[in-house]
Amino acid sequence: MPVLPQIESFTDELVAIRRDLHAHPEIGFEEVRTSGVVAEKLGQWGIEVHRGIGKTGVVGILKGEGGPGKRIGLRADMDALPIQEITNLPWRSTIPDRMHACGHDGHTTMLLGAARYLAENRNFKGTAIFVFQPAEEGLGGARSMIAEKLFERFPCDEIYGLHNAPNLDPGQIQVFPGPAMAGADFFDIKITGKGSHGAMPHMGRDPVVAALTLAGALQTIVSRNADPREAAVLSITKVHAGSAYNVIPEEAELAGTIRTFSSETGELVRARMREIAAGIGATFGVTVTVDIRNIFDVLVNHEAQSQAAAAVAAEIVGPENVLTEPKPVMGSEDFADMLRVVPGAYAWVGHAGNVPVHNPAYVLDDGILPVGASLLARLVETRAAA
Repeated sequence: MPVLPQIESFTDELVAIRRDLHAHPEIGFEEVRTSGVVAEKLGQWGIEVHRGIGKTGVVGILKGEGGPGKRIGLRADMDALPIQEITNLPWRSTIPDRMHACGHDGHTTMLLGAARYLAENRNFKGTAIFVFQPAEEGLGGARSMIAEKLFERFPCDEIYGLHNAPNLDPGQIQVFPGPAMAGADFFDIKITGKGSHGAMPHMGRDPVVAALTLAGALQTIVSRNADPREAAVLSITKVHAGSAYNVIPEEAELAGTIRTFSSETGELVRARMREIAAGIGATFGVTVTVDIRNIFDVLVNHEAQSQAAAAVAAEIVGPENVLTEPKPVMGSEDFADMLRVVPGAYAWVGHAGNVPVHNPAYVLDDGILPVGASLLARLVETRAAA
């Protein structure tokens, strides 16, 4: 079975929805317009709508007409990124420093496409639960929805999500069991010294030199402390200090992210960061404070649901285009939090183009909209009856 013909028939409408969302991006917990569009569409199709879950989250409920069955959750993220778009497309972002540079506009649209198809047919058992999540990009949208009793209010027996994948070929779908995406921490480090004239460093305690030394020392954690058989990444992504050529500042700041696939490795990295920071502080006579925050759990796909998703994907794109060999990635995804509560699986849908996500020139291939919508719809039709 290729893309569902009924979904194919309204692909132009899905493209219009996606491009409208793309032109009006909203970052985490600010998805007021986006969630309004979602709620309006679901209501038009006769789907029961619940708003304001996890601040701007939306949940739709649709009962099938095939009798009793499982409650199958489908989840899409809605938020954009604080990036200035440079594509110059006709449907480019109209909001400065806001862009759907990760394709969440496409994910939302694919789930809307699945919801419309299922609402127009209702030829399935059980219940479909459509979860439109805010704030996936590091702000804890999944945790917020779960904290507001998402799965107590709308119980799911299984749940599925997906992501576009410019690194895969068009027509390919990847899904495999086990650890699939890394857990992530964000960190902020403040070095406080004593300011002085740039020509008289002996009169102060230079936080800049301490920060530079600390930055280099932190890079030895993965190469010299972590087990080389366990993947880990420590990246410093922000460095801030000073405001004048001739002033040694009082403070310097470092920030970045840690990525690991095991709690043991994560704890090792965090402990060594604090130990090294304390040592640098003593060496340079400065105060170093370290704040490390867990943002994403390791995303672990469940065995049965991964196999089910692969089987459905094979119906749509052909078994030769379904990639099931485990190839975990160091990127993170807060759907991991939902998979810790409900068994499920997360898949990637390949598309045309080679610009990576989180890039200001990123362009989503609209050709994947009916593919993703068909995958999600068929998961409900097949798994609710399993």
